[in-house]
Amino acid sequence: MSDLPAYERDSRLARLETSVIEAGTKNGEPFVVLADTVLYPEGGGQPADLGRVGGVTVTDVQRRDGVILHVLETPLEPGVVTVELDWTRRFDHMQQHTAQHLLTAVAADRFGWLTTAFHLGEHVSDIELDVPAIDEGQLRLLEDAVAAEIRAARPVTARRVSMDEYERTDVRSRGLPAGHSGDVRLVEIDGIDLNTCGGTHCSSTAELEAIKLLGTESLRGGTRVFYVAGERLRRRLGQEVERTALLRGVLGVADDELVDAAELRIEQVKDGARTVRRLEEELATALASQLAARAGVVSAEHLGSHDLSFMQRVARELTSIDSKRAVLLTAGEGEVGFFLLAAGEESTIDASELGPRIAHLLEGKGGGKGGVFQGRANRLSNREAAVALLG
Repeated sequence: MSDLPAYERDSRLARLETSVIEAGTKNGEPFVVLADTVLYPEGGGQPADLGRVGGVTVTDVQRRDGVILHVLETPLEPGVVTVELDWTRRFDHMQQHTAQHLLTAVAADRFGWLTTAFHLGEHVSDIELDVPAIDEGQLRLLEDAVAAEIRAARPVTARRVSMDEYERTDVRSRGLPAGHSGDVRLVEIDGIDLNTCGGTHCSSTAELEAIKLLGTESLRGGTRVFYVAGERLRRRLGQEVERTALLRGVLGVADDELVDAAELRIEQVKDGARTVRRLEEELATALASQLAARAGVVSAEHLGSHDLSFMQRVARELTSIDSKRAVLLTAGEGEVGFFLLAAGEESTIDASELGPRIAHLLEGKGGGKGGVFQGRANRLSNREAAVALLG
């Protein structure tokens, strides 16, 4: 058998009979080392493969000190096992990673933008280019140039070369890992790119199906370009079509009118919210005037389903009308709700002293300062007892 692991010998191999040569626990998680594996360990911007070993779910694959650790859900003893690859996940990674190589090559050769970083995300991937900004026109030109290379169905191959050959070869590379020794793996897109990479890739640019550039973001003096490729693109398009159909149903307009209709609805909602706020302010003022007109210097009122913000408005209005008055307000349906005790500047009620006692009676918690104590209530049926504390 070759010294190369099965995932490198044949990136399309999804099942392998092998053996567990070591089993143990690391950081509280069981792991195994296999004689061979079809599961790619995380590295080079590409996430780890997932799958099963001996019927046990693999949650992570990592290379540590030259050894590939397969992290498992449950322990597994040494012996002969079958390794099964989550092929759907693997092929998605192959499409996104090969798309990155193609984007990197075209961005550099056609536009002079060098790739400084790559990230293969769960839903969207990105490359970072050493250009301060990319406008929509340039982004479209890059996407069109990449599409042409996909249609060209350029072969994608991988090989290993000696360090001497690597140093003599014109290779696109951001440098080898620190401490690297031995041969170097090169991935080639025929006619346009030769790159150092240890990941798994498609066998042709045609397998990418298509690449869609989703947008850009300025980052560290460069530009991050977001993209999706292959099946991810088809899945995303399907989701967008379903979402658009739902919006058509909600807004009752054609596709090309959706944005205008949505903006109109948002403005209507904002207008409605402004009207509600104005009416609440008027209601709070009217209610405060009614409470101020009552006999005595202590008022109490249950405000039904109103929120704490409305209670605060009423209390502010009331104590500004009558600085000698104190008020206990409650709100809520059933037993659970809010309470607020407020005392005007000239009131004889000490909110900081009575507030905690009221909170205790209402089986709630609260706090406050400046003549106001407020909080949650869990026993509003004790409201009358709380009012009685105010004398």
